[in-house]
Amino acid sequence: MRLNNTASPFMLTGFPGMEKAHHWISIPLVVAYISILLGNGTLLYLIRDDHTLHEPMYYFLAMLAATDLGVTLITMPTVLGVLWLNYREIGHGACFSQAYFIHTLSIVESGVLLAMAYDRFIAIRSPLRYTSILTDTRVMKIGVGVLTRAGLSIMPIIIRLHWFPYCRSHVLSHAFCLHQDVIKLACADITFNRLYPVVVVFAMVLLDFLIIFFSYILILKTVMGIASGEERAKALNTCVSHICCILVFYITVVGLTFIHRFGKHAPHVVHITMSYIYFLFPPFMNPIIYSIKTKQIQSGILRLFSLPFSEA
Repeated sequence: MRLNNTASPFMLTGFPGMEKAHHWISIPLVVAYISILLGNGTLLYLIRDDHTLHEPMYYFLAMLAATDLGVTLITMPTVLGVLWLNYREIGHGACFSQAYFIHTLSIVESGVLLAMAYDRFIAIRSPLRYTSILTDTRVMKIGVGVLTRAGLSIMPIIIRLHWFPYCRSHVLSHAFCLHQDVIKLACADITFNRLYPVVVVFAMVLLDFLIIFFSYILILKTVMGIASGEERAKALNTCVSHICCILVFYITVVGLTFIHRFGKHAPHVVHITMSYIYFLFPPFMNPIIYSIKTKQIQSGILRLFSLPFSEA
């Protein structure tokens, strides 16, 4: 088998049958994109600029915000290109690269949520040793480990895409490239590319969720052992934002999986809409959750937006 680099480009798809409404459909998507960029960009700026936020919890939050920004910046150009300009062509290399980063960042997000659960576990179970356990170096190593795990786990299936011949229709079902879309167009044995992602999902995303769930059982057990009701409430309150982000991420994952597995007779637009929800809802909600539930972030935002007025 030799490298397949002479085939026609792939064709991206917006909302089939609703092409005349693409400009109107783009409005809520643009609002969501701008909100995601502003929200996550603000979090990153605050965590970098405010020394009171230079703690492990906020470093992990910065990783989450950077991951959400990455997913947005990778999908936004092709989505808006299709909806605004009806520009549907995408070369094989660009398509495979986009698919690689989309799937890698999904695994990264799961890994960051797991790291944040570990952070809350240490903060509540061993508060006196928190800073000595989660040093800056260790936080950096965790971040590199999460990124490396995701990047290496996705690489095998993406590399194989470059070698497949594509002799079927070159029309993809979304306005961005996904591995599961591309392999449907391949005229080759795709058994490995069908089975390997299932193994990755079970070995990483599902395992991450189970570890997070188990860690919160231990956290709850520790909190229930605290004598003061006020201290129990304070300890649990530090976990609320993280729990909300976990629910947002995994509910969208389950929803997308449910639609793909059991919604075969549902209109195609439902599948497409659910994909956009999967990619946009967590990055949109995460900054809002932390802005509402975390006083330090609230204070930082108030200082940031009051600064221009104070200078005036």
